[in-house]
Parts: sequence; structure tokens; C-alpha cells
Amino acid sequence: MIEAVLWDLGGVILRTEDRRPRAAWEGRLGLQEGELDRLVFGGEMGRRAALGQARVEQVWQWVGERLGLAPDELERLRHDFWRGDRLDGELIEFIRGLRRDHRSALLSNAWPGMRQMIEGEWAIGDCFDQLFISAELGLAKPDPRIFRLALQRLGIPADQAIFVDDFSENVEAAAALGLHAVRFVTPGQTMQELRQQLAGGG
Repeated sequence: MIEAVLWDLGGVILRTEDRRPRAAWEGRLGLQEGELDRLVFGGEMGRRAALGQARVEQVWQWVGERLGLAPDELERLRHDFWRGDRLDGELIEFIRGLRRDHRSALLSNAWPGMRQMIEGEWAIGDCFDQLFISAELGLAKPDPRIFRLALQRLGIPADQAIFVDDFSENVEAAAALGLHAVRFVTPGQTMQELRQQLAGGG
């Protein structure tokens, strides 16, 4: 019996639907496709921020130094970097609907300040019973400890939870602990797989 669904945020509920702003900067700076994302999220300071060991401002300062940007250029890059991101309204309503019969939690590798975005600016805090944010916990997926901590705080065993994420390494880490895992590819595919699992057909 499934008691709770645990959701990733970036790449699932919040996705970069328009890469043109980032691609324009990559072209301007002579970077390869996707290199800007890797620098921001996968660079030393981005990884530290995901563990709560660096502030958001420090991440962008580090990025600006690596790219040799003046302060005003860095501010424009920072603005443009997020300009193509969109919340998936249909998926959000689906999550709200599931809460009639199941608990819901967010399990996200995210920088400091994400809770304020979720509960304040985006106003989607009502989608979740609990928020598990890596920067607040000092743990990040695919570390098994963050999954165990989430299950402990929800008070359920692994086989009573479904985990949804777009990264295969995170899905595999959850499945290795006994969670039912769904790899997000598209919203439609994910919602269909969840309906099947929650109905006992998957």
C-alpha cells in the first residue's frame, strides 16, 4: 500500500522549457552546449550550495570569476539563466489531487532559499506535507542518507513510498533502498506510471 509520493523539483515540476537565453550566453562566451548549466550547478560552488555550505550570491560570484564577467554582465547572466524555467501547472494540479488519498513530499537538491520560493513566490507549498531540501539537510541525492531521512520523518517504510526524479542515478539510488521509483521523462508518462502504481498495477 503506497502511503506517500516523493517528488523531485528541478527537471520535473520546474523545467527549463526555453534554453534560448542560456544558449545565447553560451554562444557569447564561447561555451559548449550545456556547459553553462554544468558550471552553475555542477561547479564547486554550486555543489557546495546544494549542501548548504555556500550562499546563492557566492555561487554567482564564483561563476562570474570563472567567466571573467563584469558585475553588470554577471547580473544580466543571472537574470537570463532562469528566464526559460517554467513551473508545470498541470503536474502541480495532479500532485494536489493525489493529496486527497496520499501524502506528498518534495525531495530536492536545491540551494539555500528554495523553501521561500516554494512557499512564497511560487505558492506551491500546499502541494506537499513536507519539504526535504538538500541545502537545509546537508545531504544531497543520490546519497542514501537523504532518502532514509525523508522516510524516517514521514514515518513510513521504503516500500510504501514512490519516488519521482529525472536523473537515473537518483532513481536507481531510491530503488536500491526499496522505494518504488519512477524516472521522469514527460509529464504524461510520469502521471500514467503513477496512476498505475497507485492502483496496484505497476
